[in-house]
Amino acid sequence: MAQTVIPLHPIAPSPQDVTTPVVLVTGPSGAGRSTVINAFEDLGYETIDNIPLALLPRLISGPAGGRPMALGIDVRTRDFSVRGVLDAYDALHEADVMEPSLLFVDCQTDALVRRYSETRRRHPMAPDETPLHGIKLETELLKELHSRADVLIDTTNLTPHDLKSEIGNLFGAPGVAGLAISIQSFSYKRGVPRGIDMVMDCRFLRNPYWDQSLRGKTGQDAAVLDYIAADPKYTAFFEQLTDMARLLLPAYRDEGKAHFSIGLGCTGGQHRSVAVAEELAKALEAEGWQVSKRHREMERRGGA
Repeated sequence: MAQTVIPLHPIAPSPQDVTTPVVLVTGPSGAGRSTVINAFEDLGYETIDNIPLALLPRLISGPAGGRPMALGIDVRTRDFSVRGVLDAYDALHEADVMEPSLLFVDCQTDALVRRYSETRRRHPMAPDETPLHGIKLETELLKELHSRADVLIDTTNLTPHDLKSEIGNLFGAPGVAGLAISIQSFSYKRGVPRGIDMVMDCRFLRNPYWDQSLRGKTGQDAAVLDYIAADPKYTAFFEQLTDMARLLLPAYRDEGKAHFSIGLGCTGGQHRSVAVAEELAKALEAEGWQVSKRHREMERRGGA
């Protein structure tokens, strides 16, 4: 099986005195481009989805921004054309204030057909035909963008969370030497998430589940955090957890690690692990780290 992520053309590091990174994100409909845009937003990028190509010259001629940008472009974009995207890409290269890269989010045809079948959506290039017909038309249309891409991500076998992790690995965390941190809460009943680098068990903390007034809430509620923080063991635990993160994260960054994930588990994945994950994320963000959060069990219930 081919590798999921293929750096097609190396992206040279930009001089320190230049440039705002700009990522043009494109690819076939249904491949996961919107998920990628959301991932860039979590990394601190300024994101604009389906920006009309006619507006790109304003970005090129305007003053350099302080934040990197990720711009989503696909066949639904007003005035879309492959030539227009490539012209914009080349113009960004010629501008002194921009450092562009072209990211192509791809997916195999059978997986795209399955995704359209599951969502019952119409393909934008063939709304009155089968999704397969539209997928074939779009694949042919985008061939030149595929070949010109700086980075290609094949999402065929990736979950949305896996895809977000790939974006963190490839594009890193602006201002933190490329180390992106993800903090996840989970329930031990459903097992430890795959790919976690460090796991902490929060089940020793007092459990809000046994308080009827808190049972239906989550660790994102202040009352739940207050209840957990009242445990005599909480303060020492949290201080040592943050101290360990302060020790380890710079070391992993200096080793060249691009992504580090911390898992916090409890019985149900709704109260204790969520509260500690939220507080740890706040503490690390306050120290300048780029942090993304995921509450796995709340996602499954549609609560996050």
